[in-house]
Amino acid sequence: MRKLFVFIALTSMAILSAQDWPQLEKYQSDNAQILREKTPVRVVFMGNSITQGWADMRPEFFKEHGFVGRGIGGQTTPQMLLRFRQDVLELQPEAVVILAGINDIAQNTGPISLEETLGNIQSMAELALAHGITPLICAVLPANSFPWRPEIIPTEKVVALNELLRRWTLERNLVFVDYYTPMVDEKLGLQSHLGYDPVHPNQEGYKVMEPLVLKALDQVLK
Repeated sequence: MRKLFVFIALTSMAILSAQDWPQLEKYQSDNAQILREKTPVRVVFMGNSITQGWADMRPEFFKEHGFVGRGIGGQTTPQMLLRFRQDVLELQPEAVVILAGINDIAQNTGPISLEETLGNIQSMAELALAHGITPLICAVLPANSFPWRPEIIPTEKVVALNELLRRWTLERNLVFVDYYTPMVDEKLGLQSHLGYDPVHPNQEGYKVMEPLVLKALDQVLK
């Protein structure tokens, strides 16, 4: 009976996840409150667990600068693209900071090429531009292993994706925020003192990232 109950519970969770694959429900009430109260939003940070952890660990940084965090742990770029209208465009920020791609490399929602990942990030940036929102594209942070997918070695793909992003932003005259260079170690992974695992920054890691993104925002939001 216990096994049957667990099976039913897991099946129900899978069905619910399939029904809201991009997890639109996560920020719906928060977005509605912002719109209802007409709270000005200066910048939205769109991303995965790295962005979500940033807002959770460093809430004072977001509050001080009028930033809104819209990161969801585990998400890939196809999921972010589906919720981009709700979680970014409708809030009408001045700019959006897009940090995405590491979970595509981990194949969290299935195999995807680097070119497809690039295309999803390009689509988010182009949607922002079409709505008068300035996009900033961020380098994927260094990582040389995935605790949840040990069979995948991300090192080379992280480097390659960052090069694709850097080239595209240069072609489009967009700002590229390079978190990778100051955070990488000699094994092309995240410096151990900057993360609590091989993928995710800790407080010290976010303190490295913050002046970089502030400098980039000052550049585009003069």
